[in-house]
Parts: sequence; C-alpha cells; structure tokens
Amino acid sequence: MDIRIFGDGIFRDGIPEDDDVKDDGLLAHASALRSVYADAFCAPPWNEGAERAAEFAGRLTGNVRRPAFTAALAVEGREVVGFATAWTTLTPFPTDRCHPQAEAGLGPRRTAEWLCGAREVDELAVRPVARGTGLAGDLLTAVTESAPGGRSWLLTSVRSPRAVSFYRRQNWSQATHPSPDGHGIVVFLGPRHPARALVPQPL
Repeated sequence: MDIRIFGDGIFRDGIPEDDDVKDDGLLAHASALRSVYADAFCAPPWNEGAERAAEFAGRLTGNVRRPAFTAALAVEGREVVGFATAWTTLTPFPTDRCHPQAEAGLGPRRTAEWLCGAREVDELAVRPVARGTGLAGDLLTAVTESAPGGRSWLLTSVRSPRAVSFYRRQNWSQATHPSPDGHGIVVFLGPRHPARALVPQPL
C-alpha cells in the first residue's frame, strides 16, 4: 500500500505556489476520491448517496486552496482505496456545516483557543475492503503529523459508534459529550494537542 501526500509544503498561507502542481496532483484523482467517498459512506449510519459524493468532489476545487491544505491518498496497484483531507481552521471560527454544533459543545472561548489555527481533519474515508487493515489510522496520521504544535482536531457524529471508537483507539481525546441517544457532533483533539489534558470527562 502506497500513501501519497498532497498539498502540505505546496500550499503556504493558503496561496498555491504552482497551480500546475495542484491540478496535476490531488484534483487529478477527484473521480477516484468521489468513488471512495461513496463506498465509505453509502451504508448506515451515514446513508449518503451519489449526490452527496458528488457534492464532496465538487468542494475539492475550493478546499485545495484552504490554508495549509493537506491530503493523503492510499493507492493499491492503480486503485485509490482511501484518503484523508485536512487544513488549518480559520479565525473567526467557521459557521458552515457542523461547525456551529462544535462551538456549542465547547463554548466560544475553548473553540477559539483549541480549534482556531489548528489542523482540522475534514474527511477520512476508506473502501470497505480496506477496513481493519490499519489504513485509516495511517491516513489520519499522515495528514496530522505535521500540525504545528501538535494542534489537530476533528469532529464526527455520535450516530456512528464505530467512528467514535476508532478515534479513541487512535489516542484522540473526546472533547465534547453529547447525548449518545441523539445526533450530536463529537469534537476530538489529536494525540499531541496541548489541550487534550483539559477536556471534560463524561459523567
């Protein structure tokens, strides 16, 4: 299995140094990433269809221009079997997608101190045939190991106990604890995040 890194070191301060490098790199694999995304999230509890996979692929063009954008692709033979994407969270904290739920769980002060300016993992996906091989952990490490000061974070949903358990096994610290019977968003801090010792513990 070959893991290829894109973006980190090519994009500094959110400005692509060479558009040709970008376009010949990650974006050349957009169709493969869309296929992996569909494979990874089509089953319960995500139940995401082809439309959501297409939306993800459509966001890539903008996402590669985000500050410190980083992607890791796992390639076996000529097939992409997994990927992860990440970038630096801006200040002020974003208000799109699930970010408001993350801020509601942490509160404004902790959100600003712990998440803004940190490496945010946006997507992590592997094909079902690659699950249980350690590939997801390798991809997660690949996009976070260069996070300045070890400050990396991500969010996932309590709808997927499997995902929550996976991040715990990777030594990520759960920073918010929504009701396990709901559809809340869980914030995790990376293994080297300086605030990981400060996260509240569940009751």
